[in-house]
Amino acid sequence: MASSFSSSSLLLLFFLIILSCFIALSSSRRSLIGHPSTNLPRSGFRLTLKHVDSGKNLTKIQKIQRGISRGSHRLNRLGAAAVLAVASGPDDTNNIKAPTHGGSGEFLMDLAIGNPPVKYSAIVDTGSDLIWTQCKPCTECFDQPTPIFDPKTSSSYSKVGCSSGLCDALSRSSCNKDKGACGYVYTYGDYSSTRGILAMETFTFDDENSVSGIGFGCGDENKGDGFSQGSGLVGLGRGPLSLISQLKETKFSYCLTSIEDSEASSSLFIGSLASNIVKKAGASLAGEVTKTMSLLRNPNQPSFYYLDLQGITVGSKRLPIEKSTFELAEDGTGGMIIDSGTTITYLEEAAFTALSKEFTSRMSLPVDDSGSTGLDLCFTLPSNAKKIAVPKLVFHFKDADLELPGENYMVADSSTGVLCLAMGSSNGMSIFGNVQQQNFNVVHDLEKDTVSFVPTECGKL
Repeated sequence: MASSFSSSSLLLLFFLIILSCFIALSSSRRSLIGHPSTNLPRSGFRLTLKHVDSGKNLTKIQKIQRGISRGSHRLNRLGAAAVLAVASGPDDTNNIKAPTHGGSGEFLMDLAIGNPPVKYSAIVDTGSDLIWTQCKPCTECFDQPTPIFDPKTSSSYSKVGCSSGLCDALSRSSCNKDKGACGYVYTYGDYSSTRGILAMETFTFDDENSVSGIGFGCGDENKGDGFSQGSGLVGLGRGPLSLISQLKETKFSYCLTSIEDSEASSSLFIGSLASNIVKKAGASLAGEVTKTMSLLRNPNQPSFYYLDLQGITVGSKRLPIEKSTFELAEDGTGGMIIDSGTTITYLEEAAFTALSKEFTSRMSLPVDDSGSTGLDLCFTLPSNAKKIAVPKLVFHFKDADLELPGENYMVADSSTGVLCLAMGSSNGMSIFGNVQQQNFNVVHDLEKDTVSFVPTECGKL
């Protein structure tokens, strides 16, 4: 009996050893699948951002007008998207089959795809996740400034299978059995869309930092005019398909120069460099303090970065705004997102009405009702105006009060003789736009779920 027990014990021990080896091997494979191979510097890296209207002979207000025009569909559809997600039941496939994402943006970054690397420029968007570019053969493609990517010319291109975790991460996917690959459809807030095959490739940033095994959309059917400034899009949202998530980085930041600055470049920082670049470069603004606030999550819109805005002060008066105005409701509606791809800040109608009323009472200028600028609130400038005093503007977030510099919310146009508030009215969702973020290093810490505004001379970075 002792011999039988010993044999059984040895057999069981042998089985457990084999099983542990199998589990270790499986875990190792999953780990390799989830961690692309990189040669990125441990401190992170910097990418130059170019405004889509840079190099054009436009005034500040003209650039803002063009941004408003580009973002009008995006704003309306983003506000409706949360409502639609709530109204759609789990079986309502007509409504939920293609969730809406941020889409067309205001800044471009240069990168390269494939081996050998093919350079192209892409729109940077914090309101979506998917990385994609147009691919040959194109069924329907828009004109782009660089040649369309041909997967057949790259030795590092591979299709993503239907059972892949990347395929599972798509909000809408299909299994293309003929091609043995995961198909995708991605719809954006400006009514543009991309459809194609999910694949993996090597991406190169700043000519020297390459990462293999990055999942991206190889789009062969791309509709809409929201992407014509670039040759695709790089999502920086919170979902698993975004560049930040795939690089396994916990921090990124962007530092946007003034929209009227035609010489200095804006920057995107990925990795730990995001939080220490300002001090390292000596670009901090003397006497200014960093403001850090927590981010909220919305299960119905998981890509977006939501701020917890609780009130607004104009001059010395806190506006009489209901607390619920900016709240992210339990059903996923409302709230305020911070967005690099929307030009100006949009506030829920009731809040914007109160803000406009208080601004008007504190400005010693007549209101301009011509509507010539496309902005909701403008004032007539006197012909001899050199310097106009404007009331201070403070956004009260849950963890910090953020006072904006005057140039981040007022824009003057001497040619038309107006001074305008660079903000607007919305319904369904509020958005903290990029004009309000200029000359701050805006640091997203995905581990702590916070965003920090570091006052910075962004042109010095």
